[in-house]
Amino acid sequence: MSKLVPCMWFNGDAEEAAKFYVSLVPNSEITHVQRNVSDGPSGKTGSVLVVEFTVAGQPLVALNGGMKMEYTHAISLMIHCDDQAQVDSVWNAFIAHGGKEEQCGWLRDRWGVAWQVVPKVMFEFLTSSDKAAAARAMQAMMKMVKLDVAVLRQAFEGKSAA
Repeated sequence: MSKLVPCMWFNGDAEEAAKFYVSLVPNSEITHVQRNVSDGPSGKTGSVLVVEFTVAGQPLVALNGGMKMEYTHAISLMIHCDDQAQVDSVWNAFIAHGGKEEQCGWLRDRWGVAWQVVPKVMFEFLTSSDKAAAARAMQAMMKMVKLDVAVLRQAFEGKSAA
């Protein structure tokens, strides 16, 4: 069966980006590096053309396309984090390496790729049969930059912040 594998466009630093991405979470690795077989828009013979890698088990491809392309929010990559410690670790790694914070758990990495760093519990909150609790969690999230599990939980449970 066919797989859907997102391909990310870079201008000469696809391998550097892939190495950074695989450093973020467990179950991530570079699986193949394809080099240019001749000179072309994407680089000289022997330079990196394509990097195949996985982040948290999700296959991705990084392509050195030969020119700078801008990313938009029309598509983003979401990392489901196990807990606040993982949210903090992933978020801080992005920011420390040139990323820029946005709102509601979103950020841009140094290459301009939009990422969402989201604790898994957020999905439990938002899909709860208690619609008032889900709405409180959503409203709390809308006021955040990096998501805070404790504050989200307090909102979900209807408790005021201490």
